[in-house]
Amino acid sequence: QVQLVESGGGLVQPGGSLRLSCVVSGRFFSINTMGWYRQAPGEQRELVATITDYYTTNYADSVKGRFTISRDNAKNTVILQMQGLKPEDTAVYYCKTSIVQQAGWGATYYWGQGTQVTVSS
Repeated sequence: QVQLVESGGGLVQPGGSLRLSCVVSGRFFSINTMGWYRQAPGEQRELVATITDYYTTNYADSVKGRFTISRDNAKNTVILQMQGLKPEDTAVYYCKTSIVQQAGWGATYYWGQGTQVTVSS
């Protein structure tokens, strides 16, 4: 069974920084694209950033230049480094990964449980 466990959320003042981590555990063949999404109260879940297994990155316009996504394949981990945080970044942040459980199988998407990020003075 594949599990995604996020950590690193919390309360931070505007202009501050946070580092989110998501560790993938369980039995699987490979991890493809990894990413972060967020959902604010009353809003739809939206893409924040993704990184492919070839390290190609993609960012939402609202976070470009402030957030950096990276991955450590040896640790099955994806990181979101957030700087210059704004109140509008307040949301629950979710990790999402595309995983192939066995060679020759198609990929399946998995979500983490979410971690709260609150930006407030």
